[in-house]
Amino acid sequence: MTRPTLSMPVTLVLAASAGGLWALGAQPRGWWPLLPIGVAVLAVALHGRHLRARLLIGALAGAVLYGSTLAWLTGFAVAGYVGIAVLESLMLAVAVGVVPTAHTGRWSGGWWALPAGLVLLDAAQTRFPFDGFPLPALVHAQLDGSFALAAPLGGSLLVTAAAATAGVGMAALVLTRGRTRWVAIGLAVAVAGLPVALGATVHTAPAGKLDVAVVQGGGPRGLRAVFTDPQDTTDRQFTVAEQITGTPDLVLFPETVISVEGEIAGSPGDARTAELARRLGTTVVVGVVERQGPGFRNAAVAWGPDGAILGRYEKEHRVPFGEYLPGRELLERLTDLTALVPRDAIPGEGVALIDTPAGPLGVVISYEVLFADRVREAVTAGAQIVLVPTNAASYLTEDVPAIEVAGARMRALEFGRTVLQSAPTGYSVVVGPDGTVLAQSGLGDPALLRETVALRTGLTPYARTGDTPVLIGAVLALLLPLARRRARPGIR
Repeated sequence: MTRPTLSMPVTLVLAASAGGLWALGAQPRGWWPLLPIGVAVLAVALHGRHLRARLLIGALAGAVLYGSTLAWLTGFAVAGYVGIAVLESLMLAVAVGVVPTAHTGRWSGGWWALPAGLVLLDAAQTRFPFDGFPLPALVHAQLDGSFALAAPLGGSLLVTAAAATAGVGMAALVLTRGRTRWVAIGLAVAVAGLPVALGATVHTAPAGKLDVAVVQGGGPRGLRAVFTDPQDTTDRQFTVAEQITGTPDLVLFPETVISVEGEIAGSPGDARTAELARRLGTTVVVGVVERQGPGFRNAAVAWGPDGAILGRYEKEHRVPFGEYLPGRELLERLTDLTALVPRDAIPGEGVALIDTPAGPLGVVISYEVLFADRVREAVTAGAQIVLVPTNAASYLTEDVPAIEVAGARMRALEFGRTVLQSAPTGYSVVVGPDGTVLAQSGLGDPALLRETVALRTGLTPYARTGDTPVLIGAVLALLLPLARRRARPGIR
């Protein structure tokens, strides 16, 4: 037995409240209980509602969530902020809309399938628009909560599913009565708790340790690269690197530390880095920009202890409107964005792995840390540690740096690998294979993070399967109410 549908004004208040709770839980706050609580509130709002109302409820929740959490985009382009916020709100509306149509009887409304809709939303955001824009993703709130323990079993989608299912269990306290209530709560506890319990038992194998140094040069924030002197950035990073003592196994610099015309080999930046590598007797990985014709290559280049270049990885997943302009020819006529992004990055090719004396290094650059498939490529190729040279200096607020830290922590959990992230102005961070932050810099300040970290081998279940099992489960959860209706044709 279930409770009657609420009035529409109350429903809309609940929808806005759900979006507000999720916004409060988002990074940089990371208040993880607010995701399941927001799901509970949204499930109550959806109870008994048909498609048009569900779409409105989802759009309103999305407007509150994305309208507040994407406000940092206004520092780049107000039109872009409005466009992305509207688009992501519509995506949430669709995710809520696919939750099955209301009907009478036990388990009515299909509200219990809401977690499946949110899983599909998270999956869609890593693929659309512009090959993915997962800022923010609901799962980023979960890093300090117990549901994150499900990550090595089924990745971030399973974490979202577990947290949202707990929220549905809370909603069952309000929406169901009698024995149905306890059955619903029991199922929610089982579905949310089992992945957490199983995921907590997954561990990769130790493969030794590395003495690492992560460099952050510090400097002003909120300036686009076209308004800064690249040499100043280079000098600040190397000034901090000069403080390194002893012989670390690995030194990681940020993204875009050295900018050159043409190739890095034979340039002054090559000579400067080679000298540092020889002095320390270590492997040094530096973010390099190579300007070539109308475009540029964004690469992480590794130098060996003898000063020779060992290998490189070129960024494949570019930042839309940051590293390239979709529809550049049209935008050149309509906006001044081309002055801020004068060149398009050339997409890289090849596996995200560099073999070095420090071991096989997985490398993803900046924005790519938000995409599990990039790290999965590195780990399945043999990476024993993951490096993330990044540069979030263009962002005045801490929102994007905090989201990148959340992404690094989620990737560490999913794949059981240490993650090192180096940024010129922060956040630089060292994350253990269990997602724990071992060291983190401040924003804007020079910093040198020196840690002894774990190398790991072996593949987690998620590294082997990717998102496919969870996506199949989500689709089946959404189809189940339709199958029940076909089996019970008297229900309307």
